Amino acid sequence: MTGVWVFEDGIVRRADSEAPGRSSGGAPPGKALVHVPSGEVVTSYEILERRLRELGWERYLNDPCLLQFHQRSTVHLISVPRDFTRLKLVHMYDVVVKTRNVFEVRDA
Repeated sequence: MTGVWVFEDGIVRRADSEAPGRSSGGAPPGKALVHVPSGEVVTSYEILERRLRELGWERYLNDPCLLQFHQRSTVHLISVPRDFTRLKLVHMYDVVVKTRNVFEVRDA
């Protein structure tokens, strides 16, 4: 990935807000992250964090650009942009892959 990267306090993050030529919208139109057991659509980080906490995930560090969650029993780290409107499909699939059979990306 191109752009300016900053290493600070043991964390690597992108210093520039957007890659050139990328749109600033959130998830692709018509896609939604869904908590499968309840059928609840994740429409905010409050919902996502509540559901992740139920699974044993904890907030990790305090990054100005990212919300990060980890499980003590694994090496997995879920990173999502702090601004929910910048949540993209790649972030949704990051949650899906690391929480097998709990979240899905569905057509809205």
